[in-house]
Formats: sequence, structure tokens, C-alpha cells
Amino acid sequence: MSSVPTPPRHIAFIMDGNGRWARKRLLPRMFGHRAGTSATKAMVEACDQLGVKYLTVYAFSSENWARPLTEVDALMKLMVEMTRREIDGMMQNNVRFCALGNLSKLPEATRRELEMGVERTKNNTGIQFNIAVSYGGREEIVDAARAIAAKAKAGALDPETLDEAAFARHLYLPDVPDPELLIRTGGDLRISNFLLWQIAYTEIYVTPTLWPDFDKQELMKAVDAYHSRQRRFGKVLED
Repeated sequence: MSSVPTPPRHIAFIMDGNGRWARKRLLPRMFGHRAGTSATKAMVEACDQLGVKYLTVYAFSSENWARPLTEVDALMKLMVEMTRREIDGMMQNNVRFCALGNLSKLPEATRRELEMGVERTKNNTGIQFNIAVSYGGREEIVDAARAIAAKAKAGALDPETLDEAAFARHLYLPDVPDPELLIRTGGDLRISNFLLWQIAYTEIYVTPTLWPDFDKQELMKAVDAYHSRQRRFGKVLED
């Protein structure tokens, strides 16, 4: 009997294509973003069933603040609506909810709703669902460097003892392991300032499927592609 491959412990998503999904249907962009929230919920459930322990999605980047004010405002309200609507289900399914990014930039109502969700689910022990909001990979690294510099200045940290593990402890979610698999929907071939430190040896899978259309079947294609690869981490594997 063949054994079932172990699923990636941590999968990260760059959820791209909401606007294109709406445009193909001659609908306003917000219809695509709303459809995207349904795909996000379905992906949390699918990853949980698969045995994934951590799921991180890129919901709103630090660069997205430059979008039209009406779209940004609608996205912030949608985030409040989605969190409020789904939090009971997360409790029932033992999902732990976390948010990472520069949350201080968020409108008070959005930040408060996210923080309430994090607090309410903090003792859950199932899949951890991380949502990156007002997030930038470079900003996260700068924030970590700033915290380390402050400790060194105060004499609480010897720079000579700093290594990669010590640096990583100053990132936004230091207890979360690096993703084994990064999936980008929508077909674009770029990282978009997402988890720059954490994806040093992450396997990348890009699909033209737009985020609202990404389902469990598409997830399994990505996971199968992941299992077909050799993860060498710079080494040479013997035949």
C-alpha cells in the first residue's frame, strides 16, 4: 500500500485576480473582492482537511494604500464584515486567527475587529489562519532590524551573538515556521514584497486561475506539484 505524502506544514497565498474576475463579468471590482472572500473561507477549510497546520494569505499590502480611496475604504469594511461573519465558524472548527502587518495604519474599526478575532481564537489548537494586512516584507525586515538595534543600544542584546534564528525571532509571527509552498493565483510571476525573509527556500507555484475560482481541486494540483519537486536547500542529492 502506497503512503499518502505529508502535506506542506505551511502554505502561503498571494491571492491575485479579484479585479480581473469581476472585469470578465462586467462587474465592479468590489464584486471580485467579495467573491474572493468566499474562496478564502473555502481554502481555510480545504487546507484544514488536508492537514496543513498554517495558512497565510496576502490580503492587503503596504502598497495597496495607493489604490483609489473608495476601493481602500470598501476593502477595509469588507474585512470587518468577513471577520465578524466568520469568527463563530472559526471557533466551531478550532481555527486560530492571526493578523500580521502594520496594523496601526488600519482604520480603528478594522483594527479592532481583527484584534477581537485574534483574541477570541487565541486558545484554539487547529489550523492557524494568518491574514497579512497592511503588510510589506521589506517593512517587516526593517521593523525587526529596528527592534534589534534598540535592544543592542540598551545593552540587552550583543550584536556578536546575532544569527538568523535570533533575527527571525523579531519578525511579526516568530513562532510560525517558514512556508514550504507559496501559491500565487492570477498568473503574474513576482513575489510582490510578500514574506521576503520567510520564503528563502519556499517552493513557488504560479497558476493562471484567478483567486475567486481557486478551489480544492486547484489546491491539490499545487500540492501535487510541490511533492514532485526535490527540495535540496542548496545541497546535491545522491541518486
